[in-house]
Amino acid sequence: MAVTISLALLFGFVLFMLLRSKTLGAGSAFVAVMFGFYLASTGAASTVNELMSALVTALPDL
Repeated sequence: MAVTISLALLFGFVLFMLLRSKTLGAGSAFVAVMFGFYLASTGAASTVNELMSALVTALPDL
């Protein structure tokens, strides 16, 4: 759970910075947020969570 919240904050910060630098428009940001929201409610959510957990676990071994 802590990893999920931290990654959500990280991706939220990146999205905020892209909006601030005008690299990403408001419409694109809305689409990105809605895609993440709806992806979380599909069957792919567990696969994405497992993938991110494996990535976070593998990072210290690099």
